[in-house]
Amino acid sequence: MLQNSTSLDTTFAALADPTRRAILARLSTGEASVTELAQPFAISQPAVSRHLKVLESAGLISRGRDAQWRPAKLEAGPLEEVADWLSQYEQFWDARLNALDAYLKTIQPKRKPNVRKPK
Repeated sequence: MLQNSTSLDTTFAALADPTRRAILARLSTGEASVTELAQPFAISQPAVSRHLKVLESAGLISRGRDAQWRPAKLEAGPLEEVADWLSQYEQFWDARLNALDAYLKTIQPKRKPNVRKPK
């Protein structure tokens, strides 16, 4: 199944930054505010907000509103598209590794069974 190239490009671009990946990892445990998301990083809240905008544009997060609190929430749909796209290559590498395993078995010297001699 061919994925929407633009969607995958946007998702991969958003995932290219380690800070954004860390934010997604944190959001996998539940919703969080900008303040909460900024705590482990040596960057400002406005910088975290810019990262959140990139993630939101890619569809990887959504932002709610509860009075002054704007929690960010993980949206897994684009990650599922990435996983589907990557599965093609997983099948390729499984086939290659299985072929390598079969080849290695043909070139390994035959071992004699370890037979104990009676005392």
